[in-house]
Amino acid sequence: MTRRHPIAGNWASLLLPIRDDDSIDFAALADEIDILIEARVDGIYSNGTAGEFHNQTEAEYDQIQSLLADRCRPADMPFVIGACQPDPIIMLERLRRAALHRPTAIQVILPDWWPLTNAEAIDFLKRASDLADGIPLILYNPPHAKRVLSPVDLAAACIPCPSVIGIKLADGDGDWYAEARHHLAEFALFVPGHHLATGMREGVAVSAFSNVACLSPSCAQAWTDLMKTDLETALAIEARLCTFMNDHIVPLRINEGYSNAALDKLLCAIGNWGPVGTRLRWPYRSVDSYQVERLAAVAKNCLPELLQTTAYRERTRQK
Repeated sequence: MTRRHPIAGNWASLLLPIRDDDSIDFAALADEIDILIEARVDGIYSNGTAGEFHNQTEAEYDQIQSLLADRCRPADMPFVIGACQPDPIIMLERLRRAALHRPTAIQVILPDWWPLTNAEAIDFLKRASDLADGIPLILYNPPHAKRVLSPVDLAAACIPCPSVIGIKLADGDGDWYAEARHHLAEFALFVPGHHLATGMREGVAVSAFSNVACLSPSCAQAWTDLMKTDLETALAIEARLCTFMNDHIVPLRINEGYSNAALDKLLCAIGNWGPVGTRLRWPYRSVDSYQVERLAAVAKNCLPELLQTTAYRERTRQK
């Protein structure tokens, strides 16, 4: 089956540098975008969960998207804007303003205070398509959504909406991949970044809004490129990456209650490639700084391919 859009690859998340007074450091954010462009990732996306879309004013939202578009466009860097917001009215207004920047695509979630039925999801996505002014849409249906849709239900909601060209979701076992191949072959599927090689092997996933790019955007890109020429080696790296995540990162969420955004910022601090820091905006808790040094040593030992050799602080000292 022909896919709706050729969007693919390793997409790096825009993480918000937060000052001690809980304001966004837009100068640091501009530096971060420049570093991601320099890394030549396949694309940059804003306002996912790791971008703290749920904790911004509308003025801040607009400033973030303008900054992203103004830096990506001259560099010919593809970018996706997240219009996500739990309130459907605010989300559609964000989508309308995002479309003015003419991004590669716009990401939305299903309204999240009360779960939608399939019919309501179709109504929402059709309204979103009308406001997107021809910009393709990506549906974000994460594991923490009020309603996590199966491949069958995703097909029921998305196939009637031609503007929906991709879906960001959590993958599953072999049965899940078989179901996804059967029902979702026309969509670009964005699986968790540390499962991308498996998705490639299964012939389903060609994309990730990648937590691996949080660890190192350039090394995540090199790993993604390796999948096209040496999938077995890429899968071996993935196995060690999943062990690192399962043994050292996931327990911080399960046992200590840290959010996914906190863990993505932790990965960035471990990789030490940009001016982001671990701080989340209040009231969300940030991972303690002592964890960064501890886990950086672990990651360097077990994932040397996925850590850049020159850290951000070293580069800035040389300037």
